[in-house]
Amino acid sequence: MNSFRNRLTIIMILMIALSVTAAGLIMANTFKQNHISALEDNMVREMHIILAKMQWKQGTLSEVEPYFTEEAKSLKGFTGARVTFISGDGVVVGDSDHEVSTMDNHNSRSEIVEAREDGVGRTIRESDTLHQNLLYVAILTDSSNPNSNVIRLAMSLSEVEQSIRNVWTVIGGGLLLLFLAAAFVSYRIALSLTRPLEQITSVAKRIKNMDYQARVVVAKQDEIGELGNAINAMADSLQVQMTQIRQNESQLESVLDNMINGVVMIDRTGRFVLMNRHAEELLGFSARELVGRHYAEGKQQFELAQMIQEGLETREHIREEVTFYFPEERLLELNLVPIEQEGEEYEGMLLVLQDVTAIRRLERMRSEFVANVSHELKTPITAIKGFAETLIAGAVDDAETSRSFLQIIFDESDRLNRLIGDILELSKIESRRVPLYFSPVNMDIFMDKTLKLLEAEASRKVIELKMDLEAGLYMEADEDRLRQIVMNLLSNGINYTPEGGRVNVKMEGINEDHIRIRISDTGIGIPKKDLPRIFERFYRVDKARSRSSGGTGLGLSIVKHLIELHKGTITVTSEVGRGTTFIIELPVLQQ
Repeated sequence: MNSFRNRLTIIMILMIALSVTAAGLIMANTFKQNHISALEDNMVREMHIILAKMQWKQGTLSEVEPYFTEEAKSLKGFTGARVTFISGDGVVVGDSDHEVSTMDNHNSRSEIVEAREDGVGRTIRESDTLHQNLLYVAILTDSSNPNSNVIRLAMSLSEVEQSIRNVWTVIGGGLLLLFLAAAFVSYRIALSLTRPLEQITSVAKRIKNMDYQARVVVAKQDEIGELGNAINAMADSLQVQMTQIRQNESQLESVLDNMINGVVMIDRTGRFVLMNRHAEELLGFSARELVGRHYAEGKQQFELAQMIQEGLETREHIREEVTFYFPEERLLELNLVPIEQEGEEYEGMLLVLQDVTAIRRLERMRSEFVANVSHELKTPITAIKGFAETLIAGAVDDAETSRSFLQIIFDESDRLNRLIGDILELSKIESRRVPLYFSPVNMDIFMDKTLKLLEAEASRKVIELKMDLEAGLYMEADEDRLRQIVMNLLSNGINYTPEGGRVNVKMEGINEDHIRIRISDTGIGIPKKDLPRIFERFYRVDKARSRSSGGTGLGLSIVKHLIELHKGTITVTSEVGRGTTFIIELPVLQQ
């Protein structure tokens, strides 16, 4: 911007200098012309006075030359100019400055020729004798006769030229001062013109550097002011657009980061250009490690690299399920989709990763559940059908056999009813279709009533039920479902504890917010390898013992789901031959 300001200043100074110089030349020339014109007019008046006062003497040159020479010298004293008298034939008859005999015929002189034509002749030329510029003015003694005698005055222009030089000195000094003033004014004008442009340029650079809050301060509503307003309007528009773009980017980034699927974008050259957070977790690599690199350079699984290569070559949708072993074993569903925008060329591939490990495990569990249900239902149904067929075949006539078979049919029917009831109960609990009615529960009274319900069952096996309860505990729970939880665990403890054993219940407050219930027994225990699976449906550690105890294999699964509905947790520790301990932690208040 400084170079523009300097150029503008120089241009303005040159224009002013040229204008002032031209004006000075015109003024000096006009002064000179006016001065010479005034001088000529004055000389003409003087010659008319001379003509009116003197007599033109007639005679030969030798006769008249002394007279006219004397007159010329006398008149020079009054006029200050050289006086020359010329006869009609061009011969000089008298001169104030030179000998007549040394002077040639003057009829060819331009001022004489002009005087004979117009009555008055004027010219400026260098004198052959004085060697300086002289102003010559000549008039006819008889304006009606072109061949009449001529009076001529000649005046040196040295004074005029000196006056012109003085004028030029004054003009030069004035021009210099004017030039300096013009330079200062031009710089100030250029500064006033370029300063708003500098501000606009500065604001434009700030906008280029993404500072969209920069604005031009508009002082005047001229063309530059309109440019500033246009820049401000552009900045407003850009700020709105960039705000919207940032919001869209933030929303897109938030969507990508919170997607449950991994998303990876690959350009047409095979380079990773985008990865969301879930993709980093699934692949075990950060976006910083992969983005910008070619897929073949990464350490991703071989099957994934092959899939990307195939997708880039075929540009078709590819779907596969691949087991990944890093960073942990997972089954991932991979969808590779080509990116082709309408009216634009192929841009690359979008890889969507979905962890289907849990889904496939649930499908497997569902399949196993159906198989287990079918198996569990088939056993009592087969028994019922078999004994019923035996009775129909004639065993009904034997009262003792008939009674025994009918008792078996009754027991298996009862077991079948309990199995179907537990299946329906578990289905409702898992689908969260079981409404819970929370109310304050006095845990002392609750535990006392619950243990009394199981005293008869424990007495039959000579098992001691022992309680260690912290007094004054209350909690918010569904009392019936809470009793179902405790009774199920206590019944398991009684069923799997040999005669003469012990089942303990301990309850205490962990803090102001949670209560811990510990149910332990001295039973047969659970092998360590089976502990992670005991809450699965139909899972039995000892299937023969479980069936003999009347269990359906669904009790612990129901317990776990009910505890989770109460926003609690259950853990188990066990040692084979020494017993099992279940620890339940429940919140005091449900939120």
